[in-house]
Amino acid sequence: MGLVYFIFFWIGASIFSFVNVLIYRVPRNISFVGGRSFCPSCSARLKPYDMVPVLSYLILRGKCRNCGAKIPFRYLLVELLGGGLAVQSAMLFPLNDAGIGIYLCRVFLLLSVAALLTAVLFVDIDTMEIPNGFVLALLCLGILSVFLFPDVSIAMRAAGCFAVSVPMLLLAVLIPGAFGGGDIKLMAAAGLLLGVKLVAAAFFFSVLTGGVYGIYLLAGKKKGGKDHFAFGPFLCAGIWAAICCGNEVISWYLGFLL
Repeated sequence: MGLVYFIFFWIGASIFSFVNVLIYRVPRNISFVGGRSFCPSCSARLKPYDMVPVLSYLILRGKCRNCGAKIPFRYLLVELLGGGLAVQSAMLFPLNDAGIGIYLCRVFLLLSVAALLTAVLFVDIDTMEIPNGFVLALLCLGILSVFLFPDVSIAMRAAGCFAVSVPMLLLAVLIPGAFGGGDIKLMAAAGLLLGVKLVAAAFFFSVLTGGVYGIYLLAGKKKGGKDHFAFGPFLCAGIWAAICCGNEVISWYLGFLL
């Protein structure tokens, strides 16, 4: 199994190398479909051996081969994250009677979700905005999940689209700036992907971690009471946490109450 997980790690790192492209190009309205990768500092086109996930960064010691400009550590971090999330995705669901084909489809669906959430996370940190294209892509993955994870009914998924997004919208109307439009649309798409129970768990995780971060900023006087910070990263982390352990947390909570 070690070799299998290594292969998944390498695939994940490769996919997330493309996520780095999305994070850089989408906010700048640069096409990510065509065109060669280039150094942001000197615009030199990168050679194939300069784009090997993880290894190229380490061999080049985090610097451009052409101009010597420092390559942000984030590039390596995202690729390592992709490898780790690919292995985690492979471990989340056992290879059962569904067969290897369905298993691989499920793993790559989850990895695609993880890649999108990572792109949203970093773009929101950089720009305080969540591109509509990312939300639409997550919505498409939610539609695919209907067929790959039929244990979550269509009714539960439909309810999930509104269970969190509508209260967020109402709060945004009543308290201007409470949530951005991208946050609301992201959770609507996540509701289709997760269903009503898990999207509620995702929002709980997000509010919990986001609240702790907000208290940290206020306590350190890094933000004022009326200042805003990107909430999308916490929503993304909450969505992934719900995928990984949402059902277990819900079962524990209900057992604790009963």
